[in-house]
Amino acid sequence: MNNGPEARIAFIGGGNMARALIGGLIRGGLPGTQIVVGEPDEAARRALERDFAVRTSVANGEAVRNASLVVLAVKPQAVAAVLTKLHADWPAPPPLLLSIVAGLRCTDLARLCRVTLPIVRAMPNRPALVGAGVTGLYAAGSITPAQRLLAERVAGAAGRFIWLRAEAEIDIVTALSGSGPAYFFLLAEQLARAAAELGLERSTAQLLATETLYGSGVLARDGASLAEQRAAVTSPGGTTQAALEHLEAGGFAALIGGALRAAATRSAELAGIAAAGPKPPGNV
Repeated sequence: MNNGPEARIAFIGGGNMARALIGGLIRGGLPGTQIVVGEPDEAARRALERDFAVRTSVANGEAVRNASLVVLAVKPQAVAAVLTKLHADWPAPPPLLLSIVAGLRCTDLARLCRVTLPIVRAMPNRPALVGAGVTGLYAAGSITPAQRLLAERVAGAAGRFIWLRAEAEIDIVTALSGSGPAYFFLLAEQLARAAAELGLERSTAQLLATETLYGSGVLARDGASLAEQRAAVTSPGGTTQAALEHLEAGGFAALIGGALRAAATRSAELAGIAAAGPKPPGNV
């Protein structure tokens, strides 16, 4: 990315995920003066200025002026209104639009923008808030190598990223990593509950489940496959094997597969609902 005075990243929306990305970019060496955030809430603007020394504006049109990259980080129901108001404000040459909005496909975003913009969709997840996220990226059409690096720099500010082969894979990523933290939290929650029912103090069970969740995540990144990591904990005829066999007998694999299919299906349904939403006036 060009770090000169004209190279700017604009954020439309200054919520939690935007803050996570902004913080990561600044920790990675991007000066706060090259980031501007369009945010209607005054308290949120003051907090962004105080915490990150970035510039803010109540007007999104001002925020995107001279931007090389615009990160769309608003709620899905606000996208139509936000993009409609920006019709006359996009700079030339057009910036890369990086959308972290769930459910809005590239064709929907292009229709709402009413100008030709290079578009990348991103699906980050909640661990991005602590710099441990993973983001799926999909580029609509062709983007330049420089634009690809811009998208990667933003996604990489919150953790790891991976480029997807097709936009439909966003729905699977949503089901796996987007919703995934809730699955792990649920498992840890149920483990703690079961341990308490077996006789552990509730606070002890909660601590053990939480720290086991954290430590297992750290171990999972050491290079060995997940199957190898599981096997390393499982002694033949031991306690772990007894528990795993019980899970398998209860249809654990089918249950997890069904859960991901349900989440992916719902993601696709929500995208369809968003696509059928209000359209801007005039021809697009």
